[in-house]
Amino acid sequence: MEKPKITICMGSSCFSRGNELNLEFCEEFLERRGLKDEVDVDLDGSLCTGNCANGPVVIVNGRVHTRVDRSLMSDMLAQLFPEKQS
Repeated sequence: MEKPKITICMGSSCFSRGNELNLEFCEEFLERRGLKDEVDVDLDGSLCTGNCANGPVVIVNGRVHTRVDRSLMSDMLAQLFPEKQS
């Protein structure tokens, strides 16, 4: 199974619109769920993706998500890494 790839745009527009917070949230989510060491996640920052007017931009497995706020970031991560049912 290919590892999930999350790319968070760190161009000046996306950074100023909240992707710094999205990056922190993503790292905290992975840590909280115990996924940092258990799941091989490719978490990257990138320079401008060319979608400045629709930022902040986060790309998950090649799919571009625009206007990503904390709520959307949480939903995307929960869908990508569902909690295991006991």
